[in-house]
Amino acid sequence: MATSKNGGEWTGDSRFFIVNYQTGGILDLMRFVLSGNSDKFLHYSDGVTGVPRGGGHPDHRWVIFVSIIVRKIIAIFGKPMEWFGYLLEFILNLLSLNGNFFGLFYNILHGNVVMPQRGSEMFISAIGHLDGRIDLYKSETLTKEIGEPDFWQKNIQLGIGHRALMDLCMMASKLAYENAKVVQNVVNIHWKMHFVDFYNCWNDFEKEMSTQVFILCDKPKDADLIVISFRGTEPFDADDWITDFDYSWYEIPKLGKVHMGFLEALGLGSRAKASTFHEQLFMNNQNFAKLENDATIAPSESSESSTMFSDSDAHSVSDQSPESDRPTDTGSKKFKLDMPERTAYYVVRSKLKRLLNEHKNAKFDVTGHSLGGALAILFPTILVLHEEMNVMERLLGIYTYGQPRVGNRQLGRFMEAHLEHPVPKYFRVVYSNDLVPRLPYDNKTFLFKHFGICQYYNSLYVEQNVDEEPNRNYFGLRFLIPLYLNAGWELIRSFAMGHMYGAEYEECWESVVLRVLGLFLPGISAHSPVDYVNSVRLGTERSTQMSSFRNTFVTK
Repeated sequence: MATSKNGGEWTGDSRFFIVNYQTGGILDLMRFVLSGNSDKFLHYSDGVTGVPRGGGHPDHRWVIFVSIIVRKIIAIFGKPMEWFGYLLEFILNLLSLNGNFFGLFYNILHGNVVMPQRGSEMFISAIGHLDGRIDLYKSETLTKEIGEPDFWQKNIQLGIGHRALMDLCMMASKLAYENAKVVQNVVNIHWKMHFVDFYNCWNDFEKEMSTQVFILCDKPKDADLIVISFRGTEPFDADDWITDFDYSWYEIPKLGKVHMGFLEALGLGSRAKASTFHEQLFMNNQNFAKLENDATIAPSESSESSTMFSDSDAHSVSDQSPESDRPTDTGSKKFKLDMPERTAYYVVRSKLKRLLNEHKNAKFDVTGHSLGGALAILFPTILVLHEEMNVMERLLGIYTYGQPRVGNRQLGRFMEAHLEHPVPKYFRVVYSNDLVPRLPYDNKTFLFKHFGICQYYNSLYVEQNVDEEPNRNYFGLRFLIPLYLNAGWELIRSFAMGHMYGAEYEECWESVVLRVLGLFLPGISAHSPVDYVNSVRLGTERSTQMSSFRNTFVTK
C-alpha cells in the first residue's frame, strides 16, 4: 500500500485528490492563496500532477480558495438551513392543507386546523411546492412506442430524445424529492403505473442515510419500462450543496477520474480512508455478484457495525414509518459489507437485475435532477466497470436535468463508447443560467468535463444541442450583466406564464419568491425544476426539424 501526501493512503494504481475545507482556518486559507502552502487543505496520492502548491498558478489556487470558502460558509449555516427548511416545509404544508392563508385563518377561528404530518402521503416537499404539477404530459402511448423496433431510429432522425420519455423522467426526478408515501401515491394513482420501491441508502460523506432513490415499472406484470430515479440536491441540505462545490476526485484505473463526493453518495467508498474506494468498487463487487445469483437471499438487516444486503433489499412503503425506514431480517442468508449501512449502488443494481429477470421484455431508464443527475450517470458507469453487459444491453436511456460534472475527459470517452453506439442513450438537459451544471470548475487543474448530448434551453425555452452549455464556468465580468438581466426577465415572465401557455403553467407564489431571490443569485433560481418541466413541455428547437413531432406532443 502506498502512502499519499499529507498522510492519506491508497491502494494499487489508483490515485486521488481531496480538497478538505474542514482542516484549516482562515489564516491557513490566506497563506494558501498567497504562497500555495497546501498542507492544511489538500491531500493527494503520489503521482498526482497539477497540484497548485508553491509554484502553482495563482488562478488554480484561487479556484480552490473559492471552493473552500463557499463550503465553509455553507457549513456554518448548515444547521440554520436545516431548521429553516424544516419550518418552511411545515408552514407550506400547513397553508396548503388548510386552503392557504384565508382558509387557515377560517379554520383557526372554527378550531378545525389540519396539522401536517411529516412522512405522510399529504406532506409535500419544498420542491413539490415550487412546482405542483403531478400528472404526466401527453405520454399515454409511451410504453407502446418503446416496444416498437424503430423507436430509437425515429428519435435519431429528429435529433432529440423522446419528448414523452423526457417528460416522464423529469417528473420522476422531481418526484424523487418527496417521501415514499407521496411517491407511491403519485405513481400508482396519478400515473397509472406500478410503484416498485423507495430506498434510503448510506452516504459516507454525510454519514447518514441521505441518498434516496425509487423505482417504478409501467405495469406490474410483463412491464416494458423500468425507471430508476435518484433524488437530487435538497435546497436546505448543506451537505448536498457542499458536495456540489467539492473538487475532490478518485481515479479508477481504465475508467478515469470520478468526483469523490458522488462515489460516496452511491456508497462506494470514503475519503476518510481512500483505500475503501478500491475495496467497494472491486473487492465487494466480486463477492456481491456471487450473492446476487442466490435466489434465497433474505431482506437486509442493519446494525451499528455492518450491513446485510440482499437481492430484494426492498422495503415496502406499507412497512415504513416516518421514524424508521430500515427493513427487518426475515431470513438466514446474508452478506456483510464494510460500509455501516446499505449502499445505493448495490441495492439498486440487485433490485434492477431481479426486475429485468422478471420482466423479460423490459428496458430500464435512469434519471435525476441536480445531484440526482450525477448519480444517474454514475450508476450505469459503474455497471460498465463491473462488466454488467447483460444489464447494460437493456438500458433504454439516461436523462439528467441540471446535472453537475462527474469526472474527467477520460471518463467521458469511456462512457461515450458505451452510450452513443449504436444510438445515443445519454441526454443531459440544461436550462439557461443554471449554476449546478457549471460545477465543479472545468480547467486544466481539475479537469472536470461534461460528456454526452447536451440539450440546452435558453430562457425562451428554445432548444439547442451543444457540446457544452454557454459560460461553462459561470464566471467572468462579460457574463455578469446578462445573468441579472435574464433573471429580471424570468421574474417578469413568471407573472405571465398562465396567460401565455395555459393554467398548468401558472407559477405559484413560492416560485415567484424564488425568482425574486434569483435577482441576487440567478444561478440558483435557474436550477428550479419549474423551468426544466417547462423546457421539456414547451421547448422548440432552433431549427424546424422537430416541429411536426412537437405538434403531436403539445397539441391539447
